[in-house]
Amino acid sequence: MKRTILLLSVLVLMVFNLNAQMSSFPDFSHYPGAGTGNVEGSAGLLWIDGKPHYNLRITPDISFAKFGVGLDLNLEFTPEGKLRDENYKTASQVLSIIRYVRYGEKKDEIFAKVGMIDYYTLGQGNLIYMYNNSSSFDNRKTGFNFDVDMGKWGFESMYSDFAAGGVAGLRGYVRPLRFSEAAAKIPVISNLEVGLSFAGDFNEKAGVLKGAYNSQGDFVVTDKKNSVTGFSVDLGLPVVKTDMLSVDLFTNYTKMADYGSGVNAGFMLSLNGLGMVKLSTKFERRFNDGKFLPSYFDGLYEIERFAIIGGAPAGKIMALEFMGESDNGWFGALRADIANYAVVYGSYQRLDKTPNSGILQLKTDLSPKDGAYVLYAGYEKSGIQSESELFTTDERSHAYVEVGYKPYKFLIVSLVYHWTFLPLRDGSNNVIGYEPQKRIEPRVSFVMPFKF
Repeated sequence: MKRTILLLSVLVLMVFNLNAQMSSFPDFSHYPGAGTGNVEGSAGLLWIDGKPHYNLRITPDISFAKFGVGLDLNLEFTPEGKLRDENYKTASQVLSIIRYVRYGEKKDEIFAKVGMIDYYTLGQGNLIYMYNNSSSFDNRKTGFNFDVDMGKWGFESMYSDFAAGGVAGLRGYVRPLRFSEAAAKIPVISNLEVGLSFAGDFNEKAGVLKGAYNSQGDFVVTDKKNSVTGFSVDLGLPVVKTDMLSVDLFTNYTKMADYGSGVNAGFMLSLNGLGMVKLSTKFERRFNDGKFLPSYFDGLYEIERFAIIGGAPAGKIMALEFMGESDNGWFGALRADIANYAVVYGSYQRLDKTPNSGILQLKTDLSPKDGAYVLYAGYEKSGIQSESELFTTDERSHAYVEVGYKPYKFLIVSLVYHWTFLPLRDGSNNVIGYEPQKRIEPRVSFVMPFKF
């Protein structure tokens, strides 16, 4: 079984923002060029858990100089013509109409963004890895990123939810050899980087340990931590840097407050001399104490943060509480870029002893530039026990697929499948959990690019 999983981890591919100097897994965001933009509008018949709705969506993007704005106005109507308001129950959901407002792009000297936080990784990913603040389409949130890279030093930062409190991360780093004029001229190793990170979840439900339902049917918390936090120290050392090949070694130490710790060590390798194909891979071995989970704040964390099963709390913090002896693990990832044709990437990780610890993440864009068809897909699943569960959709899965063709240059006819999550709310409109939601939409989209 381990050989099969290892082979899969080499075959599937992923995007990974490792750190400011390890660029083998860059940000997957696509923004219009300066002085350009596009307006996309779509309409379709939408089935939500088998019930028909009508959908109208407008998503304009515009860039001017280093600034950019993207909006996402999504309106869903019942067959009776009533607006489905599940998307707009809170201030944060209303703010999610602003998909992003940004200055610069990832890896620029200064990058600032307010809006969706999707597939975000802090530093080497040992605390925050591929985090998504909007795994639930009906409960999208608004947060921010702010990064500064001044060559000799810099920092990365994020916050996930202005409205209700959420995940925060901060990483500062230095490249010590660049402070010396002589050492800064040394090829390759002048990029040596040392970082210190802090991350935590300050949502009121992040640390719930005990509770029960009262006679009115409300869940009353009787024991909790005010937050779940951790810190880490990391080191990245490039050992080979040529036009065709780059190799980086890295290691980090991570400690979760009041719980255990772990040490990761691994390498990243990038091959550029394969014609139109560029390959990047990452592999790491993880040495974990008891009561520790690497990459605690991950892609499905917003769904796993808090849950009630059998009348008792069953959020992610309970996984730390119940972990016993040390359990090491491994992580493997690969990405392929094929000219202007396709990007495919994914990752797989697992602990050695815990049977249901597998986490798979996949994403691909197989839409050629100016091509006649489109294909976008993303998939992630946690709690995998055996290979037979890899591609089954349930409460541990998040999936998105859009496939279509362009009968005309500015027209796309497509079919969208989205396995997401419906927020469950109490009488005070507070989210107390999630349940799976299936959305299927035949869609017709108009895409109008423009320049100014």
